[in-house]
Amino acid sequence: MVKTKFKGSIPAVITPFNDNEDINFEQLEKHIDFLISGGSHGLVSCGTTGESPTLSHDEHKSVTEAILKFANGKVPVMSGCGSNSTKESIELVRHSEKIGVDAILLVSPYYNKPTQEGLFEHFNSISKATSLPIYLYNIPGRSVVNINIETMKRLSEIENIVGVKDATSDLSLPLETRIECGNEFVLLSGEDATFLSFLISGGSGCISVSANVIPSLYSKLYNFWSKGLISEAMEINNKIFPLNKVLFEETSPAPVKYALSLMGKCNSKLRLPLVDVNKSTKEKIKRVLSSLNII
Repeated sequence: MVKTKFKGSIPAVITPFNDNEDINFEQLEKHIDFLISGGSHGLVSCGTTGESPTLSHDEHKSVTEAILKFANGKVPVMSGCGSNSTKESIELVRHSEKIGVDAILLVSPYYNKPTQEGLFEHFNSISKATSLPIYLYNIPGRSVVNINIETMKRLSEIENIVGVKDATSDLSLPLETRIECGNEFVLLSGEDATFLSFLISGGSGCISVSANVIPSLYSKLYNFWSKGLISEAMEINNKIFPLNKVLFEETSPAPVKYALSLMGKCNSKLRLPLVDVNKSTKEKIKRVLSSLNII
């Protein structure tokens, strides 16, 4: 099995909608060009930022197919295939493998609150359905359940489970995960504000919301870090912190879509139950983008 090791700045790609809530594939293509030209090191389709909970199965597949096509082999593509139904996840995984994505991202099952043994069996069953590399997505803030370190260690021993997107904000966890799961297990941050700190703690990159807005700064931060230019990386980290903060003032991806609408990249349309950000948040986003000379 070829293990595509994702690293660097990896935008979790938005899904642009028209006013009638249809997917705007023309805007999606332009956005992928923007992200790749900004030096992004990979892409993730149909994650939280891509509003996967409100996409139908057919739309989910169409968006992943489109992102893979628009990337055109320039960067690797990881396909979000998580679900609280193991059977549903396997269906999405098999489609992703068929079309040729480079890896799979599997969020912890949400709402039904499986035990640690249930989590293990869920991911283990999916791993048997594909030869693709699998990255786990641990985000207890949204899924309620946490993949504890003992379960993570067991899962890391499965050949095609190769890494984790860690959105716990616990910067001791990558250190512990590295010890328990070994040096080959890929650690990716799922929290924009901790990108540099996560790298220092043993991470390899970040699956990012903010990189949709400032792909070049995110890729430069990683590139400086990888070259040992820590002061330069810290300078960018300090510069982008206000954006990282404001893009999570309200439920993501509402803030990032509004920011991109100000940049002319897409409109701010969301599907219910998500709604546009309020007036005060809009003003904060405008001020931050202006300070970065983006608008």
